[in-house]
Amino acid sequence: MYVIRMKNCAFFARHGVLDEEERLGQRFYVDAALTVDPGRALAEDSIEDTVHYGTAFTVIEKIITGQRRFLIESLALEVARALTARFPQIKKAEITVRKPNAPVPGVLDYVEVTVVWPE
Repeated sequence: MYVIRMKNCAFFARHGVLDEEERLGQRFYVDAALTVDPGRALAEDSIEDTVHYGTAFTVIEKIITGQRRFLIESLALEVARALTARFPQIKKAEITVRKPNAPVPGVLDYVEVTVVWPE
């Protein structure tokens, strides 16, 4: 097995519980740690047999910029499920979604949630 890590993928979206979050939108950041069964890909230097980073990014982008979700937990799970469905060689997807402007009564850098799929 080996791990592909994609860090700080940034997208503008409108997720959250509050109406203002939908109206104004904000930036969301996604990290993906994908545990991949190498099969023949590494030995044969075969892009067809591994996880294409660009395609994985596009899968993430479509979900994050798509349908509004109240929970970033739901976003993370949807991304993990979609990536493992698209690339059967991914045996585990650990997806982190960060929300820097979470509506909390205080100062913080961000709120983040990590989901692992399959469990």
